[in-house]
Amino acid sequence: MHWRFEKRFVAAALVAALVALTCVPAARAQNFGPWSTPSNLGVPVNSQPEDWQPFITKDGLSLYFVRGVSPNARMWVAKRASTEDPWGTPELLPDTINSASVGYPFVTPDGHWLYFNTTGGIHRSWRQNKKVESGPRGWQIPVNLGDNVNLGGGRQPWLFEDEITGEVILYFVSQRFGSFDLFQSTMQPDGSFGPAEEVAGTYLNTASVEQEPSVSHNARELYFATNRPGSIVNPTSGLPSQDIWVCTRESTSEPWSEPQPATVLNSPFHDGRPWLSWNNLAIYFFSARPGNVSPRFDIWTATREKVPANQ
Repeated sequence: MHWRFEKRFVAAALVAALVALTCVPAARAQNFGPWSTPSNLGVPVNSQPEDWQPFITKDGLSLYFVRGVSPNARMWVAKRASTEDPWGTPELLPDTINSASVGYPFVTPDGHWLYFNTTGGIHRSWRQNKKVESGPRGWQIPVNLGDNVNLGGGRQPWLFEDEITGEVILYFVSQRFGSFDLFQSTMQPDGSFGPAEEVAGTYLNTASVEQEPSVSHNARELYFATNRPGSIVNPTSGLPSQDIWVCTRESTSEPWSEPQPATVLNSPFHDGRPWLSWNNLAIYFFSARPGNVSPRFDIWTATREKVPANQ
């Protein structure tokens, strides 16, 4: 019942051939233009309480997010009939999910598993019907992912599945080394997660805060939030604000490149939890920038275009 694609069962020779095809450098294999100026998602998603930590399902029709802050943070979902339609009025998820303060939803591409933060670290809940939120066929009582993930306060889950190998990687944040850093753990055959290790990359984890990881569907981009030097200075505190940064790689076998600020997505205020659409052409995130409905956090979005690799 765990999230796996049928591709993991293909013959070894086919796997090898497909792996070879994926090793084309990212700069040639898939190019994108710059992000557009971000726009506020508006009502009814954004409201007077804080609305933040967005996640949109693979089909683009369900937006999960958190409204409020701890100890009263609760998970909501807004839906739409098509990706061209506006978001409907958000609905509160059932008590099986919202029995305590929660955060950072992630729904697997098959729609059956929900990963999120709650008391005791990262949990996951299963549902039988991917279109139902509550009741016997909706989200069930969550299960703790265990110490391999939750030692040091595991939080902010993001899953990536390699469509070639079927390997599932959980990206998350932990303070096991003192500061907030990015870690990863591989799903085992029984559905549990193995020992955690730091995400490999140049100047990725630092003495600053690194959190809220988000990996693109093609595994070539890693977005995260950080207040490291180089982030825009907050005019009130005089310190670097939390900004969205990005690093890239040419293939899943490579370490991530040195991170760079995501420029137009950032403001002098708190920006975080970036989420990339399945086609990598839209990004959603939350921000404390001017123009919000809420006095603190709203959900914002930006888009970009795909450009020919030779440009």
